[in-house]
Amino acid sequence: MKIFTTKQIAGIDRYTIENEPVADIDLMERASLQVTGWIIEKFQAGQKFVFFVGPGNNGGDALAVARQLAEKGYSCEVFLPGFGKGFKGSPAINLSRLENQAKVKVQEIAAIGQFPAPAPGDIIVDGLFGSGLTRPLEGFPAEIVRQINRLPNLKIAIDIPSGLMGEDNSANIPENILQADFTLTFQFPKISFFFPENEKFTGQWDVLPIGLHVLGIEKTPSDFYFLGLETVKSFFPKRPKFSHKGTFGHALLIAGSFGKMGAAVLASEACLRSGAGLLTAHVPRLGYNVIQTAVPEAMADVDRHDAFFTEFPALENYSAVAVGPGLGKKTNTQRALLRLLDESQKPLVIDADALNIISENQSWIEKLPENSILTPHPGEFKRLAGESENSYRRLLRQCEFASQFKVIVVLKGAYTSIALPDGRLFFNSTGNPGMATAGSGDSLTGMILGFLAQGLEPWQSALAGVYLHGLAGDLAAAKKSEKALTAGDIISSFGDVFLKTGI
Repeated sequence: MKIFTTKQIAGIDRYTIENEPVADIDLMERASLQVTGWIIEKFQAGQKFVFFVGPGNNGGDALAVARQLAEKGYSCEVFLPGFGKGFKGSPAINLSRLENQAKVKVQEIAAIGQFPAPAPGDIIVDGLFGSGLTRPLEGFPAEIVRQINRLPNLKIAIDIPSGLMGEDNSANIPENILQADFTLTFQFPKISFFFPENEKFTGQWDVLPIGLHVLGIEKTPSDFYFLGLETVKSFFPKRPKFSHKGTFGHALLIAGSFGKMGAAVLASEACLRSGAGLLTAHVPRLGYNVIQTAVPEAMADVDRHDAFFTEFPALENYSAVAVGPGLGKKTNTQRALLRLLDESQKPLVIDADALNIISENQSWIEKLPENSILTPHPGEFKRLAGESENSYRRLLRQCEFASQFKVIVVLKGAYTSIALPDGRLFFNSTGNPGMATAGSGDSLTGMILGFLAQGLEPWQSALAGVYLHGLAGDLAAAKKSEKALTAGDIISSFGDVFLKTGI
């Protein structure tokens, strides 16, 4: 799915109105019916809904929803704060339709002292301000939002919480943004929904299709995407009947140090479970018994040092190489990593301590092989690329970093974002909070390495690894719960993922 800025979405709306063609009021009705349908699925008739409605299109949507719900037997009440603008166009038509229906009480709020007192069980619907907002709320509108936020009631925002902007909220005023429990957004998620600091405003968000014109979507350029299964499935060819283990590549994993051999074990098992034909794990001498016992399917290449990484085997024997899990940052390890960067002729998968070492030696960034896959969590990315004011600025820096150094940057977290050297950025649609557990990143590194070894392009390996790893986490959480989830559970679900997706 393409993801657009709010200005681009407004353009697609206009294209739909002109080329479907469809009247603005009818498109508004179509969108409102989607919201009404969502509410009817979740709440029984008889539930009371209290609407706060502004004079713009967002308010027009809310007025239509109130009318539609009232027609279905729901109790609705509408409040119109006086923001100094009258209702015009489609919102005015919907206000007239609601008044003519005569089933919903409509009241104006001229001052904050007239703010109503909904019963605790009433559900509040936010239709004050939509996605066209370009500056923070202030004055009376901000007072209304703050008053709504003080209420304990369940809150549903239509399209976007009032006060939240669709992309950059750097200059916004957090206390003047409505805090919704649910956000029902139209056709596309807003870019700001993917940032952790905005979760308290959006709550759980759902995308409701409203039939915007397919050609309008196709013709509108975007570098932002929401990653789905169909894209990932297209990367994987069927396995030939006469395949052998050499057909699916030979991966080299450089991982582990004294006290951190678990990272090497998890990454190794994940690599093999992802379908790689062969895996050699390069480990410290004292890690030999660990890797041979825990992952008997892996071959072991043993470092001359007992406790950490200081050398690596000839790279030409391997179709893909990953480095970093549990590596440590000893001086000899740093020297060995520098040699690896100098000698590698193929993209590397670089994670964990390997990233931290590069962060401490910034000039080495220029040595990264083109199309290498970097998998930092936010703290590692900050050390690598510098401080960012907020998640939106960090996203821009992620894209700049990927383009500048011609690498793929996988920034891990909820909605993991994958920035490609060509400027495209993908937000992942799978995964859950239970995956925030020790070893989860090691298992992702192993899966990406496995796909790279099998011959997928680096960008395909990154996208497929992130999506399928997240899906494995979702399947594992369904069996084990988010709270009890471990990295081993995620790896154990790889097979379920391939069966479920048909990959």
